[in-house]
Amino acid sequence: MEGTAAPARDGLFGASAAITEMRGYLAKVARSDATVLVTGETGTGKERVASAIHALGPRAAGPLVSVNCAAIPDALFESEMFGHERGAFTGAMASFPGRFAQADRGTLFLDEIGEMAPAAQAKLLRVLEDRKVTAVGSVRPRAVDVRIVAASNQRLEELVAARQFRADLFYRLNVARIDLPPLRARPEDIAPIVDHFIAEQNSRLAMRVGRPDAALLASMRQYSWPGNVRELRNMVEALFIDAPQDRAVRLEDLPRSFRDLLASDRSAGAPERERLAEVLRETRWNKVEAARQMNWSRMTLYRKLAKYALDPEGDDQD
Repeated sequence: MEGTAAPARDGLFGASAAITEMRGYLAKVARSDATVLVTGETGTGKERVASAIHALGPRAAGPLVSVNCAAIPDALFESEMFGHERGAFTGAMASFPGRFAQADRGTLFLDEIGEMAPAAQAKLLRVLEDRKVTAVGSVRPRAVDVRIVAASNQRLEELVAARQFRADLFYRLNVARIDLPPLRARPEDIAPIVDHFIAEQNSRLAMRVGRPDAALLASMRQYSWPGNVRELRNMVEALFIDAPQDRAVRLEDLPRSFRDLLASDRSAGAPERERLAEVLRETRWNKVEAARQMNWSRMTLYRKLAKYALDPEGDDQD
């Protein structure tokens, strides 16, 4: 399928202004050895970005070790991250080097770091400051040379304000910051991303499913995509359960659950679109005044214009 938007080496889908700008910054960040904090909603591609930072950076020849911080019980944090000696505790039948040691001379990706318990945060901060780990059951610290890339789908600043995340750890992590925009903020990327996923599935399954038609694309652009690119991929994969061959994909080709999602979100957004269109006509498309009347920031206004596909040429003005 021609014209699809396969992710670049940085793992980012799309060519919108937001993604293009971020792509340039990501390349610079990757070439450095700075600690990186990647933020964004669920499904925006934080793990892809972490992999790209490693692959494009000076540590590409070293290991990339990924850790889901939310999945580590508090009692096992030190053992999992710093390692343990044989016999250090009941069940320690063999020594384990720990994630930091495994990532030595490479990159350690700490996903969902906002879910880390307070005691674990303090222990992690100590290691980031000292660059040494001591395995459970050992008294000898071991130096580690690791680049840290942390990620969270929560705003860590808000967790710090709520005293749920250590301010000193936040400042230690927040050196190079990459904020991934949600898919609803860049609807112009939806069509090429869908094309890519369809081409990917066609190749994998030896099928000939066409591109989405204009009506389906319009519904997709108006949907809020709470699951972001991951949710969009899931929708395309669901389409292939009973996919049409050799023609464009229509809304009715989607499984009912996804049709209902698109319909309900479109219905919920209709009053807002109508109100925005009315304000734009009244202000003669003065965006500053329209944003003020809608009680939005200018950035929010631009996102809504893209979401609802509103433009002066397509609007009946007096």
